Amino acid sequence: MAHVQLRREVEGHTLDTSALVHEAYLRLGDGDANTWRDRSHFMAIAATAMRRVLVDHARRVGAAKRDGVVHAIMLYDLNAPSRNLRDDRIVDLDEALTRLATLDARQAQVVECRYFAGFTEEETAAALDVSLRTVKRDWAKARSWLFRELEAVP
Repeated sequence: MAHVQLRREVEGHTLDTSALVHEAYLRLGDGDANTWRDRSHFMAIAATAMRRVLVDHARRVGAAKRDGVVHAIMLYDLNAPSRNLRDDRIVDLDEALTRLATLDARQAQVVECRYFAGFTEEETAAALDVSLRTVKRDWAKARSWLFRELEAVP
């Protein structure tokens, strides 16, 4: 999961797969292992931890400094070999995802599972304990909403 996530980052990213896993593990260490229902549920929580590590990292390396170039974040093609997201676009995605969570928490969780963890629709449904149809509907709505939000970001 960490390797898939790092493939979406800009080449030369200072975090490697092991560092991302270790940082996420340390953040998970504060949680109670008894709260995880199963492997899928744990992986969904791990995806959230990885998202937070990447966003914190992006903020530390100067996400506030924009170069004026807009890069699209493609949420529909999860199997692309590279996203080459700049740090500021990761922060933009995180901020948009946080706003989405206030409107519909489950849609935000679906995005975390699908985009950050690389889960299939079936794995996402199992992790969130919802139907496959619900995941498909939430994924489509969330992508559309995020696209509009991110399009408005300079």
